[in-house]
Amino acid sequence: MLILLAFIIVFHITSAALLFISTIDNAWWVGDNFSTDVWRMCATNNTCMAITDQFREYQSIQAVQATMILSTIFCCVAFLVFILQLFRLKQGERFVLTSIIQLLSCLCVMIAASIYTDRHEELHKSNEYSVEVSKGQYGYSFVLAWIAFAFTLISGVMYLVLRKRK
Repeated sequence: MLILLAFIIVFHITSAALLFISTIDNAWWVGDNFSTDVWRMCATNNTCMAITDQFREYQSIQAVQATMILSTIFCCVAFLVFILQLFRLKQGERFVLTSIIQLLSCLCVMIAASIYTDRHEELHKSNEYSVEVSKGQYGYSFVLAWIAFAFTLISGVMYLVLRKRK
């Protein structure tokens, strides 16, 4: 049982790390001479500019920002609730609250990545960018967001199935 518990804890921490990296790192959309995320755009000459309300589709970017932050917060809260329930639940009870919070995290990261996937063409057509960003491709932070979706979904289901045993 300790091995299973250790695996679940490591899996949850990995999910949180993936969410933090994909939310913070500047590689959602990359090209030869730039990289951009939901916060800023950086050119290879080390000039960065924040994405503000002057950009086209700024509301979409704000939705991605908000849901990624919510997803990260939900994942961290779910871990704290899991630790509390680990010591408070009686034998045979399920970690339902932890599962619900983790599945909310899963939903939020899915919404963020889906919005970015759907709106990426319009997001990168703004004239306010200092370089041509429409000719880029998805970066590793975007891929990590989708991997975090899968990890949070799996861990949410694991918590739903998991019962506290001896």
